[in-house]
Amino acid sequence: MTTPTWDAPGGAMSNDEFRAATDAIIGNIEQVIEGKSATVRLALAVLLAEGHLLIEDVPGVGKTKLAKALARSIDCSVRRIQFTPDLLPSDVTGVSVYNQETRDFEFKPGAVFANLVVGDEINRASPKTQSALLECMEERQVTVDGTTYELQSPFMVIATQNPIEMEGTYPLPEAQRDRFTARIAMGYPDPRAELAMLNGHGAIDPMNSLRAVTDAAMVRRLIATVRDVHAADAVQQYAIALVNATREAPEIRLGASPRSTLQLLRTAKAVAALEGRDYVLPDDLQALAVPVLAHRVIPTADAQLNRRTTDTIISEIVHRLPLPHDRQRNPYDTRANGDGRPQYESRGR
Repeated sequence: MTTPTWDAPGGAMSNDEFRAATDAIIGNIEQVIEGKSATVRLALAVLLAEGHLLIEDVPGVGKTKLAKALARSIDCSVRRIQFTPDLLPSDVTGVSVYNQETRDFEFKPGAVFANLVVGDEINRASPKTQSALLECMEERQVTVDGTTYELQSPFMVIATQNPIEMEGTYPLPEAQRDRFTARIAMGYPDPRAELAMLNGHGAIDPMNSLRAVTDAAMVRRLIATVRDVHAADAVQQYAIALVNATREAPEIRLGASPRSTLQLLRTAKAVAALEGRDYVLPDDLQALAVPVLAHRVIPTADAQLNRRTTDTIISEIVHRLPLPHDRQRNPYDTRANGDGRPQYESRGR
């Protein structure tokens, strides 16, 4: 495959330049997070897709550590919010304070005014406080007292939460969950990774020595690169079919929204770029279906009684839905359209 180039702020970025920058970020994070390469790559893909990440798992498996490691790998503004039941919406978005000297109100920005916002244990805050993130996550702006304030670029919310069965947690509202591009679970480390953690974390926490390997300007270039990744018509139609299948599944009461179709394709573009491609494969969409769609859908009461998880239901939809196929020619052979992009085949399931 020829080395592609993309137009991006600061000049065209080659595939080699993109890989060097992203490999540096991944390698930096993996100094802290042992044995979770796929999880780390997905977290970076969400950032490059201009999305937001929800990390859900039991306490002690490294949710907050992953969020902090990603934030520290980039030389940009970072704010952390420790969500608690008494946290107020104004603590998140900001508040107007009266200045007696100037006899006017001054806006004091809240914690969301940063490039990367780490929200720890988001489901321990009240639904009202959780909803304070709705506008900033979708529109990348905050409105307080009728005045709108633009947020920085890039902007990403990385939130952690414990399973809703844990004591003292509030389930995220549907609108809030839908704004998270992907939900991932850390899972327990394998014995080899846990042994490496014991040896590496015994005396000094490697998080303390973690340094930034890139900056916000480079991240903006990487994002611009991902935007230009090509998705053939057949791939876009397959993304739509995946999302539509969640709306028609008998075990799902509320299917995925149109927003999820857009975020599924954006994240697939980021994954393709991380793999060194400037085009999206249907396999990218298949691999992302569970992390991007499962947290957005609501199962029926019968499915819940039968202990059917949304992850399982989405996985079955992926395996049931046929891949796009054209007997006359490979539908992804975009060179047939004369645009000069490489021919490629689906790798199958």
